[in-house]
Amino acid sequence: MAGESVLTIVGNLTADPELRTTGGGATVASFTIASTPRNWNRQTNQFEDGQALFMRCSAWGDMAGHCVQSLKKGMRVIATGRLKQHSYQTQDGSQRTVIDMTIDEIGPSLRYATAQVTRVQSGRGYSGGSTYGDPAKPANGQGWQNSSPAQNPGMPEDDPWAQTAPASPGATFGVSNDFPSNDSDPEF
Repeated sequence: MAGESVLTIVGNLTADPELRTTGGGATVASFTIASTPRNWNRQTNQFEDGQALFMRCSAWGDMAGHCVQSLKKGMRVIATGRLKQHSYQTQDGSQRTVIDMTIDEIGPSLRYATAQVTRVQSGRGYSGGSTYGDPAKPANGQGWQNSSPAQNPGMPEDDPWAQTAPASPGATFGVSNDFPSNDSDPEF
């Protein structure tokens, strides 16, 4: 990825992602993210919208299907990816150049909303298939750090989140001792 322009954009989807298949059999989801800056105007004492940036985006492979299933028009998202420039000739013979973003990572913004994440798996890793269960009801009351595939059917054997914390000092992040206890909160 040396020499590529990497960008992170926060904005709203202008339409539902559209899924299509290329001639070579690859799946791609196409959508546009509108990012509008808001600035405080001291003279009028109110926020004002700046000029919107409309970034055309494409997500490939398994992520394309995930985008179509998870993202809808109007959702606020955070996306990071690589800018690509494409040139083409129109039917009238004029030359056009467009810039779009190939998505590496995308997800909902939690600034004004909440989200429920469900991991899925297939033969190529975590994509398409069974869920891990209900994270609101952990198997042992401590979250996923001590869960196992036997306790949670559908969890893959090599799941990194299913590992128990290592016994060596200084390498115990994620065990319940690392987080303060709050007796009034049933999660703890």
